[in-house]
Amino acid sequence: MSTHDFEVATADGATKPLSDYAGKVLLIVNVASKCGLTPQYEGLEALYRDDKDKGLEILGFPCNQFGGQEPGTAEEIADFCSTNFDVSFPIFSKVEVNGPDAAPLFSYLRSEAPGDFGPESGFLYDHIKKSRPEAIGTDEIKWNFTKFLIGRDGEVIRRFEPNVTPEEIGKELESVLS
Repeated sequence: MSTHDFEVATADGATKPLSDYAGKVLLIVNVASKCGLTPQYEGLEALYRDDKDKGLEILGFPCNQFGGQEPGTAEEIADFCSTNFDVSFPIFSKVEVNGPDAAPLFSYLRSEAPGDFGPESGFLYDHIKKSRPEAIGTDEIKWNFTKFLIGRDGEVIRRFEPNVTPEEIGKELESVLS
């Protein structure tokens, strides 16, 4: 099984097979419009514009599971992304990433790259430890803007926790794209 075996819902309700992205490097991100990390859209868009000609595709999946930070409709989310960050990479239908109603794609990504929140310090870690202590030490997605790097073959390469910025991913991304 690989990422290419999944189908996802587009923002307009259609279905898109991820096999359409075979041969591309994917960065799959759960996103939100009203999050302290929302400015990461700018960095994600910069990566996309810099590397799409090298085979990078960024796939954004809105998620409202963390503090209700993505309450909008598909149209409102698309308008927000376009107006505020000039996002040109695809934003898909809103999903759940944890729990019994998690989208199958995200259950798979979590199992393939369980994650490690890294140093047990800093604002985001402290916030998660306070608001979602049950998530620490599990494969759960801890917050918005968790990123999964997928190779051209559909295999999961790595998970980047929310506190890792798109700019920090850039160097690793270059080696995967070359």
